[in-house]
Amino acid sequence: MTISQKLDSFIMPDLVDHCTYPQHLNRNWFEVSRQSERFLLEYANFSQKKRCTFLGLKAGELTSACYPNADTYYLQVTADFMGYLFTLDDWSDDFGVDDNCNLAECVMNALRDPSGFQTDKAAGILAKDRYVAKGGPGCTARFIHTMDLFFKAIAQQARDRRDRLIPDTEAYIEVRRDTSGCKPCFALIEFCAGIDLPEEVSQHPIIQSLEEATNDLITWSNDIFSYNVEQARGDTHNMISVFMERQGHDLQTAVDAVGDLCKASIDRFEANRQSLPSWGPKVDDDVQVYIQGLQDWIVGSLHWSFDTTRYFGQNGAVVKKHRVVTLLPVRKA
Repeated sequence: MTISQKLDSFIMPDLVDHCTYPQHLNRNWFEVSRQSERFLLEYANFSQKKRCTFLGLKAGELTSACYPNADTYYLQVTADFMGYLFTLDDWSDDFGVDDNCNLAECVMNALRDPSGFQTDKAAGILAKDRYVAKGGPGCTARFIHTMDLFFKAIAQQARDRRDRLIPDTEAYIEVRRDTSGCKPCFALIEFCAGIDLPEEVSQHPIIQSLEEATNDLITWSNDIFSYNVEQARGDTHNMISVFMERQGHDLQTAVDAVGDLCKASIDRFEANRQSLPSWGPKVDDDVQVYIQGLQDWIVGSLHWSFDTTRYFGQNGAVVKKHRVVTLLPVRKA
């Protein structure tokens, strides 16, 4: 940690060049993105600063890159959720342990019983939209279950933050795979495509390995992209911080190590894709649609990370080209 503090910048690994998948953007991206922003802003009581931050997020553009073949209705529902998920993540960062538990209870009650559960909280009202209305039973169950995992993980993150604890690598990885919010987004691949994978398929080790490799690429790359803003506010829920604290890396070495994990995740994804069994023509076709959706998430999230202002402000294109990140000053408490 002492060595890292002497550095004022780091060089990001070239993750974009390592990812050779073509990027596609849903043709309805602009209309859906703007409508999704209006939808959330109608309910979220944002200050002017937070409103500008939310608009710079470009959650609709991320959705359009990750679900490029969804029709307008399903893309709109998913874009609404994406903006909502990022808002939940931001709210959870501001909350203590008890408030995070209350947030989780409100949202999960709304998801499980959208017609019967009554609340005046924005988080619950937004959760009662259309996320579980039109999905198949398996897809819907996976979505609700993985949202529950998300809330349990952010509660653990809140406890670690309260206790000023940087977990060991294995514990961090276990929690981070759920705080990423990727798992419910993967359930929405099925939702957008109108498929519902049988449980024996969704629980198959190869399918789960493909999901894990995708989650890891998205998550570890996000830890690289978000590290600067997180270190500036003293947030250590990041693989780079874990590597520096637990393995004695300096900043650049930690970034390089996380970059190696990202590249290995893409390689692991490809290796698992070549090992798929067959479940019959219809299911195999649905599986291919699902795996294409995971691939779209890999490439879409990488490019979006430089388009949003969430990580690099207005300098995303410059950082994408030169890969040099200048550290922000640490905010005083």
